[in-house]
Amino acid sequence: QGFAMKYGLMLPSRGPLAGPESLSAIAKRAEELGYHVLMFPDHIVMPTHTDSQYPYSESGVFPGTDNNETMEQLTTLAFLAGQTKSIRLVTSVMIVPHRPPVLTAKILSTIDVLSQGRMNVGVGVGWLKEEFEALQTPPFEERGAITDEYIRAFKELWTQDEPNFQGKYCQFSNINFLPKPVQKPHPPIWVGGESRRAIRRAAELGDAWQPIANSSSSPLTTPEQLAEGISRLGRYNERAGRAPGSVEIVCRMHGYNLKSGDTRSSGEEGGDRPVFNGTANEIASDIRRFEEMGVGHLVASFVPVAHLANSTEEMLSDMEEFANRVVPKV
Repeated sequence: QGFAMKYGLMLPSRGPLAGPESLSAIAKRAEELGYHVLMFPDHIVMPTHTDSQYPYSESGVFPGTDNNETMEQLTTLAFLAGQTKSIRLVTSVMIVPHRPPVLTAKILSTIDVLSQGRMNVGVGVGWLKEEFEALQTPPFEERGAITDEYIRAFKELWTQDEPNFQGKYCQFSNINFLPKPVQKPHPPIWVGGESRRAIRRAAELGDAWQPIANSSSSPLTTPEQLAEGISRLGRYNERAGRAPGSVEIVCRMHGYNLKSGDTRSSGEEGGDRPVFNGTANEIASDIRRFEEMGVGHLVASFVPVAHLANSTEEMLSDMEEFANRVVPKV
């Protein structure tokens, strides 16, 4: 294969585990255990009433609406940059239209400088119309075009000595933009989303594609569905004139659940075991399968949304179990 799988984890963004001591403990332990990336999601305000459908649950209800607190993404990652030394910090995803583009490029560049080159910019277009309205963004309906344009503006600011950009949603010239990010040419852009438009965006503008498996409109819950998405990415890649494999693939370990014991009793073998749900050996074999498909990063959620009141200790022990029991078997 020539590459080893890299592992990451989603950080809690609300509830008792999202406090400074807990986040710091989780980030430091993840680094010690050899995780490669820390991911943090992006919501700024949660509407009290919403007509928007959340694309990653069967009900269409966002799991955060039972608890409307949410930590701001870029501030949190900046805080964690100061608590860690080597682990990478990923916006997963940053809703690109939420924040003005020049300011956002500056914040990301600053985190990259302060973390000494550990910032990955995961990007998405968003889904929560009421949140866009509260933030007074450009029109929600144009969020795909806005996202593409802002990403191009980021790259201009991060790479050019005399940045100049004249777009529909963003214009600037006659400015210095310093310091530039530490990473060259710029922090990696990891494009989220499962639609054809998102996959095309990854091929044209991204360094990686990070789908979420359980999208209601474009599900990728099975390895077969994911393989189809990967081959579509390959076609868009070719069209964009990029070398095969130049866009990395980052996947969430949706439904991760490590069963105790390393073998199953013979009666349990059924072929309907959900992926990443089983014994250490079974999960390791799932990981190998994803690795063979070309996936370079797998990201676990050790904080099931239903159990937000879990203790920090419980999350740390799940992280350790995965690193010590599953990873060595891959």
